[in-house]
Amino acid sequence: MAKKTSDPKAGANPAGAKAKPLPKVSVDGKTIRTPLTQNPHAIRDTREKVLEVAIGREVRAFRKKLGITVADLAVATDISLGMLSKIENGITSPSLTTLQALSRALGVPVTAFFRRFEEERSAVFVKAGEGLDVERRGTRAGHQYNLLGHIGSNTSGVVVEPYLITLTEDSDVFPTFQHEGMEFLYMLEGEVVYRHGSNLYPMKPGDSLFFDADAPHGPEQLTRLPMRYLSIICYPQNSAG
Repeated sequence: MAKKTSDPKAGANPAGAKAKPLPKVSVDGKTIRTPLTQNPHAIRDTREKVLEVAIGREVRAFRKKLGITVADLAVATDISLGMLSKIENGITSPSLTTLQALSRALGVPVTAFFRRFEEERSAVFVKAGEGLDVERRGTRAGHQYNLLGHIGSNTSGVVVEPYLITLTEDSDVFPTFQHEGMEFLYMLEGEVVYRHGSNLYPMKPGDSLFFDADAPHGPEQLTRLPMRYLSIICYPQNSAG
C-alpha cells in the first residue's frame, strides 16, 4: 500500500479548489491584474426594498447631512448607541415612537425615512432599430448617433448614456471630444484608429477601450467602413455631461 504523505497546504484550499486569478487589464500596453471591488453576480438580500434597510440608509444619510455623529443623535433622541447602530445598519425595525424621535432630531418628516423603500427603479427597453437619433457635436453626413436609452434622476447619482454610433462614409477630420466622466467603447464592425490624449489605439471588432473622458479623444483614422461601435458615457448627475 502506498504511503500517504501529508501536505502542509492541505485544508487551506478545501476540495482542491483553485484560487481564482485576478482579472487582467491592459494599461498603456502593459497587462496588470486588478482586484474587483464588487461581485456583479451577487444578490443582496438587504436591498432598498427591505424596509429596515431603507429606513436605516435614510437615517444615516440625514444624520451625515447635518454633520452629527451617532453619539450626538443618541443624545438628541435618547436612543442608545447600540440601537441607533442597529437601525442605521438595517438590523432592526424601529418603532413608530423611535421614528418620531428621529424625525424631530433630524428635522425631517417621518415619511422621509420610507423614500427609498417606495421609490420606483427605472428601466429602459429599446428594440432593435428603435433607438433615438440624436444630434451631437460632430454629427454630419454619414455619422449617426443612436441613443439606446436614458434615465435621468436615479439613486446611483450617475447618468449613463449608451450610444450606437454608425459611420457609413468617409468625411473630413473628425472632431475631438472632451467632457466629464468616463467612456467605454466596444467595436462591432469596421476598423478605426482611436485617439485618447497622446495615444493611438487601432481598434477592430471585439476590441474595447475604457478611458477618462476628460482627456481629448475621438476617431483619428477611419480605417475600414462601414463602422459601428458602442459608446457608453457616464458622468455625475449634477454635471452638464
